[in-house]
Amino acid sequence: MPRYLVTGCAGFIGSTLTDALLAEGSEIVGVDAFTDYYDRSAKEAALAPAREHSSFSLIEHDLSGGVPEDALEGVEGIFHLAARPGVRASWGAGFEAYVSDNILASHAVADAAGDRGIRLVFASSSSIYGDALAYPTPEDTPPSPISPYGVTKLACEHLLNAHARDSGLEHVALRYFTVYGPRQRPDMAFSRLVAALVGGSEFEIYGDGSQSRDFTFVADAAAATIAAMRNGPIGATYNVGGGSESTLRDVVALVEELAGRTLNVCYGERAAGDVKRTLADTSRIRSEIGWEPHTDLRSGLGSQLAAAGALASSGG
Repeated sequence: MPRYLVTGCAGFIGSTLTDALLAEGSEIVGVDAFTDYYDRSAKEAALAPAREHSSFSLIEHDLSGGVPEDALEGVEGIFHLAARPGVRASWGAGFEAYVSDNILASHAVADAAGDRGIRLVFASSSSIYGDALAYPTPEDTPPSPISPYGVTKLACEHLLNAHARDSGLEHVALRYFTVYGPRQRPDMAFSRLVAALVGGSEFEIYGDGSQSRDFTFVADAAAATIAAMRNGPIGATYNVGGGSESTLRDVVALVEELAGRTLNVCYGERAAGDVKRTLADTSRIRSEIGWEPHTDLRSGLGSQLAAAGALASSGG
């Protein structure tokens, strides 16, 4: 069976990817630092299904200091998803942690992979585009991040390219567009929305709610990540998007319909670094490795609401 290293294995996308790989029969070494960005209990809950597998092992480690040798033993590919996420928290004094957890950690992972000839798939972000010059946004759009977080993700892409020139690192970069679904981080909009729905509290929208996103269901993102490892040309960069665009107001209306309840919505200031719009051009990943999303927003939101016990009863 193939053996892979998944960094950030206890995170939102990382745990979903880990479960998908285990279900296919792969052996997984997971590395996670369990940083304090959000509560450890949520990460432990996300990782619980993987811990039940005999083909999964966990190493708790901060990758900014290097990759443990035992994590690399026998692996044929590295899925590098470990990172400090979030646009709003990346401003000010918090930026130091982003440099460590994103840039330094990615440098260490790329260094280890290049030296050993291990293929690497890197989780980048649509944040590197900033307020993009074109919509849908193709991969050759000039990057112009407007948040420190986006800057670190773009720096990581450049680091991988530098390692490729130096050591022959074989890598593929994936630019995820607003991933959602079960296990989503508690600071993300859909998780906050569901929490407000379940708890009867206010849901705060940063701005007027007209900002739009290309929302990508987490299982689709995981499938794209596996496809990139197995079929992606060396050095390729791909957008991973859900294929449609919705405003936050649209999402609120859809959630209210699915849950059969009305949300108490309030409006706050637009957050620094938040882009007005995202919409991925996914023609490259569709044509080159045959991936396409399968989950529309209604179905995906239904899954996230069901996981939180917030779906309306279908009974009469």
